[in-house]
Amino acid sequence: MVSFGNTRVLCSATIEKSVPPFLRDSGKGWLTAEYAMLPGSTPGGRKRREIGKRDGRSTEIQRLVGRSLRAAVKLEELGEISIMVDCDVIEADGGTRTASISGGWVAIYDALRGIADERGYKPESFLYGQVAAVSVGIVGGKIITDLDYANDSTAEVDMNVVKRDETLVEVQGTGEKGTFTRSQLDQLMDAADEGITAIYAAQREALGI
Repeated sequence: MVSFGNTRVLCSATIEKSVPPFLRDSGKGWLTAEYAMLPGSTPGGRKRREIGKRDGRSTEIQRLVGRSLRAAVKLEELGEISIMVDCDVIEADGGTRTASISGGWVAIYDALRGIADERGYKPESFLYGQVAAVSVGIVGGKIITDLDYANDSTAEVDMNVVKRDETLVEVQGTGEKGTFTRSQLDQLMDAADEGITAIYAAQREALGI
């Protein structure tokens, strides 16, 4: 379970010794992610279960989580193996997508330990690096890291930053209620760097590495 403030997400990674049809006989592995908000995860009423077709928000987040975590894994080193990452939000107070990415990486590393042991390797042999994500924003003219719902709903600028080690995987930034300058963008990225450094340390501590 990954916790960002009052946001809590259960992240699990399951390994299956098969791949989608488009990768059969390629020698490459695959990683996919699923994201869902469970009933009771949001204040003010029950969140309906998503059975069958997902809503647009969940689909967009699911794709982001999958893209971000694939950036961490050497799929060509896995062989024809799939990693299925499930991220289930049990309490939502902002930042569920960044928590899912950060917790998902921990789950992947833990799942890879079994394959690594079988082949006489370390989990790092299957990884390009460490992946984590954090939200940053401008609220009331101030730079805020890891926005909760109260901050997110009133933010002038809202941004999600995903990194692998010291490089960027994805940046999503929007002037929700105004515009922002290049100087403010630099400050937001600096704040994200600081936040992700702290998340990296928490990830390593959780895994004992």
